[in-house]
This record gives sequence, C-alpha cells and structure tokens, in this order.
Amino acid sequence: MLKTSARLLRLLTLLQVHRDWSGTELADRLEVSPRTVRRDVDKLRALGYPINAIGGVGGGYQLGAGASLPPLLLDDEEAVAVAVGLRTAAGGAITGIAETSMRALVKLDQVLPSRLRYQIDTLSSAMVIMPMPGATIDPPTLTAIASAVRDRRRLRFDYVSHDGSASVRDVEPYRLVQNGRRWYLFAWDTGAADWRKFRVDRLSLRVPAGPRFGPRPLPGGDTDDHFGTASNGHRYRAVLTMHASAAEVAEEVPPTLGVVEPLDDRTCTLRIGSDNLDHLAVWVAAFGFEFDIREPPELVEHLRTLTARLQRAARP
Repeated sequence: MLKTSARLLRLLTLLQVHRDWSGTELADRLEVSPRTVRRDVDKLRALGYPINAIGGVGGGYQLGAGASLPPLLLDDEEAVAVAVGLRTAAGGAITGIAETSMRALVKLDQVLPSRLRYQIDTLSSAMVIMPMPGATIDPPTLTAIASAVRDRRRLRFDYVSHDGSASVRDVEPYRLVQNGRRWYLFAWDTGAADWRKFRVDRLSLRVPAGPRFGPRPLPGGDTDDHFGTASNGHRYRAVLTMHASAAEVAEEVPPTLGVVEPLDDRTCTLRIGSDNLDHLAVWVAAFGFEFDIREPPELVEHLRTLTARLQRAARP
C-alpha cells in the first residue's frame, strides 16, 4: 500500500511538471507496466484530479482543470514562496484578500514540514507589512475586466474622474495594470478615439459585455510606455528639480512613487504624483534633498501653509 501511494505521488508530480505524457513514457519513468499506469490514473481521478486522456498512437495523459481544487504538490521553494506571498497579500487592494489569504495560509501551515514552517516563521517575524489606506476592488470586477481583455469584448462602465465628474465610457479593454497599490484599465476609448487609463476603483461595470473587437496596434508597442511615469492618473502631478544626482535621488524614491530623470551630475528632475497635496508636500520634504518646484503652483502655496503650521507646532 505504501509503495502504491508513493507511486501515485510520483505520477502526480510528473503530470504537474510536464504538459502531457505518453503512457509509455510514464510507464518507463515509474518502472511499471502501461496497465498499472492506467489503474493509477483512475485512482487519481477518483481523488479529484482531472486527468485527460490523449488520443493517438500509444495514447497519453495530461493534467487538466477540474470543477474543484484537489490537493497540490509543492516543492520546498514553491511552498515558501506561496506562504510569503499569502502573508504579504494582507496589504493588497482587493476586497477581502487579507481574510482569504489567512484562511489559505492556515491550511498550508497544517501540512508544512517543521523545517519549512521554521523558515517561513523566521521570514514573517522579520517582515513588517504597512497597511495602505485607500479604495479596494471587488474580485468579481477584476475577473470581469480580465475576461473582457482575454475575449476581446468591449466594456461599458460608469466612471468618476478625480475631480468628481461622472461619465459613461465605452472601451476596448487592452490590459489590466497594477501600479503600486492601484489597479488600472488600459483601453481604447471609443468616444475619445484615443488610448486612456482608468482607475478600476472608480468604475462601475455595466452588463452585459459588448461585442467583440479586433486588436489595435499599441503606440510604442508596450504598456510600459504609457505607465512609465508614476504620477500618471493622480490628481496632482509635481515636477521638481532636485539638487542631487539622479543616482542619489533614485536610492530614496521608489519607482512606484516617482520617476527620476538626470539633468547633469548634480541635479535631476523628479516627477511624482498624489491625490493629496499633504502627501506630496511631506514626501518631497522628507527625501532629504534641496529642491525647486517647477509645477504645480498649488504645491508651492500648500508648502507655505504646511511650513507655517509646522512652525507653530514647534514653538515652546
């Protein structure tokens, strides 16, 4: 019985790491007859694993997708990666992701060997996950958009821009883009006849999805060209001259927060955005460099107000 169980686990591992196998190849790997392979495949099917039979000379097998999730086999590195990913998901922008991740982590923790549990606990004890406030997105919304991208179906949705104005959009969805905490839909806006970026937390889908569309050539050939500036999509977009080298500023400013462009050996341009002027003012002051504000003028006035507030707070 133990030998049979070990063989089933090995068979399942082979099916997971390779797209398809012939019956002869599996028999050779397992050192059994093709008839034993067929019996073992039937046993795995009875356990809930959807294994498809491949027709043709010699026949074959492949692991397919089923109606329910059977147990997974993970090697050590995969198990650690999954556990760490589940722990860090608590700060995600998807509604309910923290609770769902913890449920999955508890199930995984129950079957981890002690050596792996020790590694994961060590990593977890050293990690600090900062909660990030902001709007979250329902998983069904992301799934619906992703399906429209895959199937090339037009979408209609109500959209609220950063200034509070509402509109109805009809788009050809191209990609879902995660930029920091936020999710964006990059699409061809049929009304504007141009490419546009939409924050997913600001849209409400209308159903059903629209007709199919043919793919358009993307200017530049990559979405990176359209999301290269971290200030894109924010209400306030600041352009600063930083009195330090681009390398020094880039060490302090993560690429998800701002984009650094060198001017010369001692100065550079920083482009940074936020929906909140307080956030912008604190960020640029906390980077530790002298700077000049090129735009927007609202940030200059807000810094004066904030400076006066801080001076009052610092009085004896």
